[in-house]
Amino acid sequence: MAKIYVGNLPFTASDDDIRTLFSQHGAVESVSLPTDRETGRPRGFGFVEMSQADASRAIQNLNGQDMGGRALRVNEAQDKPRSGGGGGGGRSGGGGSRW
Repeated sequence: MAKIYVGNLPFTASDDDIRTLFSQHGAVESVSLPTDRETGRPRGFGFVEMSQADASRAIQNLNGQDMGGRALRVNEAQDKPRSGGGGGGGRSGGGGSRW
């Protein structure tokens, strides 16, 4: 199974719209369109899961295609790097004295 990143989506795109678009290139296992936690509005990107062969075909055919006046960015999703904790600045180390 391959996970595909779909970026630059129009904010009006629905799960069904994306499923219909990608199903032209193979069987779609799942569609996920994240929304903003505070506003509940779409974030303009999503993920589609398909078999590896179907995903390769979909990426090749849909990357750069116009949807709602926007050129889609379609590529294989990269795993998000796992960090060791919550957000934080670039400083590491503790307090302590200079001596």
